[in-house]
Amino acid sequence: MRLRLGILLLAAASLAAAKTYYVTVAGLGGEADYEQRFAAWAERLDRLLRESGPDAEVYTLRGDEARKERLRAVLEEIAAKAAPGDAFALMLIGHGTYDGFEYKMNLPGPDITATELAELLDRIPAKRQVVANMTSSSGGALAVLARPGRIVITATKSGTQNNAVVFARYWVSALEDAAADTDKNGVISALEAFRYATRKTQDFYIKQKRLATEHALLEDTGRGRGERNPSVENGYGLEARRFALLRIGEAQRAAQDPAKRALLAKKEALEEAIDKLKYEKAAMPLAEYRARLTQLLLELAKTQRALDGT
Repeated sequence: MRLRLGILLLAAASLAAAKTYYVTVAGLGGEADYEQRFAAWAERLDRLLRESGPDAEVYTLRGDEARKERLRAVLEEIAAKAAPGDAFALMLIGHGTYDGFEYKMNLPGPDITATELAELLDRIPAKRQVVANMTSSSGGALAVLARPGRIVITATKSGTQNNAVVFARYWVSALEDAAADTDKNGVISALEAFRYATRKTQDFYIKQKRLATEHALLEDTGRGRGERNPSVENGYGLEARRFALLRIGEAQRAAQDPAKRALLAKKEALEEAIDKLKYEKAAMPLAEYRARLTQLLLELAKTQRALDGT
């Protein structure tokens, strides 16, 4: 038991030194209204992410900047400097197309394909990755982008759902709304943002009395098959739950305080360990599960008291 706790503390030390690289791309709108929407959503994300803490490196490509060659250069730059312990998030806003074989995101100039994106992302050494593809036809990219350790979120369930989507609007809202933090731990995870945006998207179509033309999927198993309702029962959501997309409130302030940063990393590592243990519960003796859970909860309580008192 002590060995496991020691490993956990080493993981916490690694988290404290880790960076998160964020890349947001607002693609070609085709019409003035879409151009304005996509740019506005990207700008809101840029502001939120830059305020998130000193460990964030933020790249936002919009307008004429959102070209294939520029995106490639940014991803290659990150690949050259990211470490395995870092995290990486790519958020794509705009229109996409799917011809039955290949997904493409519409950009000024040449479009970029899912295959090209996957090749660029595979070169980034960060082991924790999330790709939120919030474009029309994005479901057509899911299987190509999926890898073990990579969370892939798509606004549509297939490449044939090709109408303009609203999922991106609510993904941005999730990072602005403290209500998205359903477990109240001061972190909006990729899973929480996905659930919030999915629920708000469904509400949008109901209120508009329109047939829903987008159904978001989440894939974080590496198998290449998305799930609309990720849960412990169907085996989806563990990695997405563990990916800290944005810290808010006290957690964000702690991340900006050198005296509290290590304690915050320890707290987050303990919370990840508790989540992982809950997923593994069915595969271990009940007595072992209870003993390990008790130890983790006690350590979490001690760490939270230290954070509150520092």
